[in-house]
Formats: sequence, structure tokens, C-alpha cells
Amino acid sequence: MAEVSPAGSGGVPIPAAPVDGMLQIRGGVGGLSFSFEELLAGASALDGIVRELAEAEAEVEGVRRALFPYQHDSYPSGSHAIIAVGEAARDLGRVRTELERLCRDVRASHREYESADARNTLLLRIGRTGPGYVPLWGLVGLPPITVRDTVEDGISLVPSTLALLLGLPACLAPAGGNAGAAGVRSTIRGLTAGPGQEFLRPRPVRIAGRDTRTEEVDVSPAGLLLRAEAVGRNSGDIEVLMVGEPGGRAWVVVIPGTQLDGLPQGTNPFDAAGIAEGLGYDSAETAAAIRQALAEAGAEAGDQVAAVGYSQGGIHAMNLGRDKAFLADYELKFVLTAGSPVGGIEPGPGTGSLHLEHEQDWVPGADGMPNPDLLDRVTVTLTTPIPEHEWLEPGMGPGHAMDRYADGAREVAASQDPSLQASTAALAAVVGAGGTATVTRFSLRRDAMPSQRGTPVAPGFRATSPNGRARGGSSLQGTPH
Repeated sequence: MAEVSPAGSGGVPIPAAPVDGMLQIRGGVGGLSFSFEELLAGASALDGIVRELAEAEAEVEGVRRALFPYQHDSYPSGSHAIIAVGEAARDLGRVRTELERLCRDVRASHREYESADARNTLLLRIGRTGPGYVPLWGLVGLPPITVRDTVEDGISLVPSTLALLLGLPACLAPAGGNAGAAGVRSTIRGLTAGPGQEFLRPRPVRIAGRDTRTEEVDVSPAGLLLRAEAVGRNSGDIEVLMVGEPGGRAWVVVIPGTQLDGLPQGTNPFDAAGIAEGLGYDSAETAAAIRQALAEAGAEAGDQVAAVGYSQGGIHAMNLGRDKAFLADYELKFVLTAGSPVGGIEPGPGTGSLHLEHEQDWVPGADGMPNPDLLDRVTVTLTTPIPEHEWLEPGMGPGHAMDRYADGAREVAASQDPSLQASTAALAAVVGAGGTATVTRFSLRRDAMPSQRGTPVAPGFRATSPNGRARGGSSLQGTPH
């Protein structure tokens, strides 16, 4: 991990993520966790060499003892041979002892690095959540507290923030709250179990229509994210792209963000209830519909798949990586998300991922967990400044804007950072270089709730007019996110 104030500068050494321009990078081959893994791998390799030297040392000692009966046949030469073999055994012993010391030092270094990282993490948490430490926070030159930090730290203590994400009044949030993915899941399920919240509970999602065409596609990170934005303009739609040549084809699933307009209440799988399904129920119904869409588009068992999601869509995309039925049919190789709260979602082995977040976007922190620092999981925090006038615009906030994430994705593709280069290369290995692709647009619909006479519209949810157009409002009204 880099330091803001390097040694010898006279400043306070402060841990910081690798930075490339406006990009803060965590995870990948340049991440701290991978460095820890490399230290342990090196120590394990040294252990193996030590064992081999010990075996060789024992064999040489056996040879020396075997020479004893022949010493008197030619005393001078026999003695010299025994001495030479004995010195060789001692040399092996000295090398073995030195390697054992080196191995102990490497493991001690690993423990010290982990301890230092844990202390730094604690300091960061204290500085963000302890009001008494805020003045000290600024004095020592630590980076400012961001919107994303504030939401991430507070979400595990204030379930009402999750209610905000779902468009519900804070008074409907259950009391208490637990940190971690299990706590977020239990909080979401508590919200959906409340009276009048039936609309948030998962219901089957089905394919209502499809349209297939051939077109030129941009499969760069920015191009794929912009496709997610375009797909989000039609309520309930996803896209499945078939890329590559016959015999080496792969598939890209493009999933939009949250949508609150355009369909009868409760039938759009990407409405507020879609967030509840993603964070509380592992996207089980949406994942089943995506699996069916791939099959209808022509995907075959064992085909490679990349999933792209914006905001809520990123939750569903990551959940594909731990859906047993999906992984039994397809090989999910890569997931690309932007502005998505996916810190508590752990895909299965073999799935790489790249996550874009903006430091002033509260949505990625809505699950209360930072993305883990892993070899095959890279998180990029965008630090591009936001003009003051944009904060007055409606919606989820200017940090959540797709054009800002698309610009960040272009910077990611041009970066020379080793973690980003490895991550974008992993994506390119699946989707190829772009060009002509078969694009199938699927319209998904969630089963409507059973009609109940006199059932009021749930608080915070948008009612619909007779023609199916949304009316009223909630805390999340605005553009798709």
C-alpha cells in the first residue's frame, strides 16, 4: 500500500490506495491482499526447499556413516573422504538453517503487515465514525470523509438507510441492525416482512418478449456501461450479446439500474422490489429469468458469460456468480459493475470482477460493506470533482451519474496500473475486441401481486394511473439508477 507521506519526507506516514490520476485502485495484482498472499506463498516455497535440504542432509550423513567400515582399508584416503562428506553435510545444514531463518522473517513480515493494515483500518473507521476524532483526522492530513464513506459506515447501524434505498419511509425500518452481509440481508427481509410491504417480496420473473438484431458493438468497459444505460430507458429490458466467432463465442448480459416508471405497479423486475430481491434474496427470480434468456438467445451449456450491471443491475450481475443453477449451465468469467452495492456478494471461484464507484456516490455504500481486496476483484473509486450546481439536480445525486462512470471507465481502460491492466485484459479475454454482434433485447416482467380489494398502495411506492403510467412519487423518483 502506498503512503501519502513517504519515509524521510518529515510528514506523517499515511496509508493510501494506489492512485492513477482520478482513480483510486484497490485489489488485483497490485492490491495489498495479493501482496500478503505472495509473502505467504514465498514462505511456503522456502518451507519446501528447507524440507528438501533436510532430506539431502540426512542422506549425506548416511553416506558418511557408511564410509566408516572402509576407513582402515586406506586410512589417509578413507579419512579424507569421511571428512569431505561430513563438511558437505555441515554446509547443507548451514544453508538449511539460513533458509529457516529467512522463512521465519518472511512470516513475521506478513504478520506485521497484516497488523499494521488492521490498525490503519481501525484508524480509518474511528476517524469516520467517532466525532471526537474528526479534528485530529484533519490535522494528520487524512483524506476527507466522502458521501460513500458516510453511507457505508452508517448503513449497518441505521437500517433506515436501506429503507431509503427501497423508497420507504424511515419509520418502517426494523429496529437495530447488524454489520455485514448477513445483517443487510436480515434487515431487508425484516423490511419485506412488515405489514403493507408485500410488494417488496420476490415473485417469479418471466420473459414477456424479445427482439433480435445484428449491430456493431463497443465492448470496452465504457461501451458496455453505456449499453446498460441505454437498456435502462426501456422498463424491464435486458440485453444478451453474442460476441466472437463460431467455435469461440461468448455472451454478455447487460442489466440496467433501478426503474420506477413506465410499467404497471410491481411488474417491473428492476423497481424498488428488485433491490430488495438482490440484497435480501440473492436475485433468485431475476437470475432464473436471465438464465432462460441466455438459453433462448442460443447459449449452450459451458459457454462463457460476462455480466454488466449499473446500480441495481450490478447487484443482479454479481449474484449470478453465486447462483448454483446459473453456474451449472454457464461459466461466468467476469462481472463489471458501476455504482452498485456489492461488497457483501462473493462470487464463486474463477469469476473476475471490476467495480467502479464514485467517492460522492452513496449508492455503492448502501450495503454497508466495502468490496474485498482480492486478486481477481478490483475496485476503482473515482475522485473526479463535481460542480456545485449539479448537486441541485433531481435524482440519486451527481456522483451516481452514468456519464461520470463512463468517463471513469475510459480512464480505467487507458490506465497503466497493473491491477487495472490485468482486470481489463480478463474482460477482453471473454468479450473480444468488439465488432459485429448478435443483440437480443428481452422484456422481463414480474408476476403481478394478487388483486385485493381495498388494499392501499404501500408507503413510498409509486401508484399507477389507469393507463399504466406511474403517478405520485417516492424518495427515489428520477432517472433510472
